[in-house]
Amino acid sequence: MADELTRLVNGVLWPGFLGSEMPAWLGTALDEGLAGVVYFAQNLVGETAALSADIHRRAPRALIGIDEEGGSVTRLETHTGSTVPGAAQLGVVDDVVATEATGYEVGRRVDAVGGDVVIGPVADVNTDPRNPVVGVRSFGASTDLVSRHTAAAVRGIQRTGLAACAKHYPGHGDTHTDSHHDLPTLTLSQHEIDAQHIPPFIAAVRAGVFSIMTAHISAPHWGDAPATLDPNVLGRLRRDGFDGVIITDALDMAAIREQVGIGGGAVRALAAGADLLCIGNPTNPGAAMLPDQDERDYLAARDAIIAAVSSGELSRARIEDAAHRVAAMADAVRQRSAVPAVSFDGDGIADRAVRVQGELPSFADAPTTVIDLRRASSLAVDSAASHVALALAAGGEIVRLDAISASREQITDAASRASAGQSLVLVDSVEADSPQRAVLDSIRSLSPAIAAVNVGLPAEAEGAVISSPAASMLAARAARRAMLSR
Repeated sequence: MADELTRLVNGVLWPGFLGSEMPAWLGTALDEGLAGVVYFAQNLVGETAALSADIHRRAPRALIGIDEEGGSVTRLETHTGSTVPGAAQLGVVDDVVATEATGYEVGRRVDAVGGDVVIGPVADVNTDPRNPVVGVRSFGASTDLVSRHTAAAVRGIQRTGLAACAKHYPGHGDTHTDSHHDLPTLTLSQHEIDAQHIPPFIAAVRAGVFSIMTAHISAPHWGDAPATLDPNVLGRLRRDGFDGVIITDALDMAAIREQVGIGGGAVRALAAGADLLCIGNPTNPGAAMLPDQDERDYLAARDAIIAAVSSGELSRARIEDAAHRVAAMADAVRQRSAVPAVSFDGDGIADRAVRVQGELPSFADAPTTVIDLRRASSLAVDSAASHVALALAAGGEIVRLDAISASREQITDAASRASAGQSLVLVDSVEADSPQRAVLDSIRSLSPAIAAVNVGLPAEAEGAVISSPAASMLAARAARRAMLSR
């Protein structure tokens, strides 16, 4: 039987776990007041609805969160690629009715497997095209555009009776470092942050969002601590009228783990004003993952908080306040019911998001050689991006090239293989100075008529380009339809 302090601390913890069944440690933690769990791809390979039902039977107030954004980020469709439009596609279409319908569809799918919290939408304004972790996960580079679509997505998700979680406060869009691997630093002034990046979160608050997730980013005028651990940054969110649950981004990300550790991050995040601590995906260490990595990470956070409260470093009242907010959100989700939504047409939205530049060659509905130049997925994009190439190839050959290290001989060989039949180049970063743009230009010097499909941020490029901005099955099918319609 857990003591009172352990139960209190458990009420602010949101761990991940290994496998598709409830491990023994998780069952015990749920018995002892754990706030809930976050599902990642490795948890969704069995009877997920039954797993969720078991968790809720064990702990009726437990909140099950899923990082389901649509587009390039999916947990529910990891093995096939998402069939829901992503934020960049919705931003290109710029139809808030379509965005609200998409939000509802995401919420409906999460609800169908027993989830309670959709960890989305992304409210970041992607003002740096080099951004390796946001990119097409954002509605766009315009503050007004992102604000209105963030609000629409929140409304759509929460019409299903679930809680939405707008992320990543105060805005992860003007960084060119992935916080999964290092601590990104903003070079913007506070005025620029306030004017460009805060408004979408205010829009989410006004739309009634239940929760907001923090960003592991820093700025020189904040000091050395990332926003997640900074009471001044999180305090701004409260001063702007948000009274819901502040959720941390994963504490096992390098921006926190390598700076202060999961335990240190947990204590400092709570002290800064966070309410619910997302501990993270225990598979992130890769080959270094231990068989009990999930329990170790959970205990690192729990035990550090208990020690901090016991020593007086962290006040018990702060934990009580956080746990109260989390419990109130859980009660609100339990008491809400879905309301009718507008109709959802994912293929129609994806087709409307496609843009064609230049004169496409004539394509037949036949196997297509795909030269894939895309970057490796970030840890945030836990989806089967390979299915984009498979869908475009339709049985044809897939040639993979690392645009950064490809030799002239490799480029020449790929172009030669492509020129033997119907072919295209698959890219997701074609701004003027990018490695992919350089390789694409080299291939076109050998095969001038070859078309490109860009599943990244729309950008001007020479020659024929089909833009379908998401690494998803839906976007790939829309791009192929555009190929065949010319």
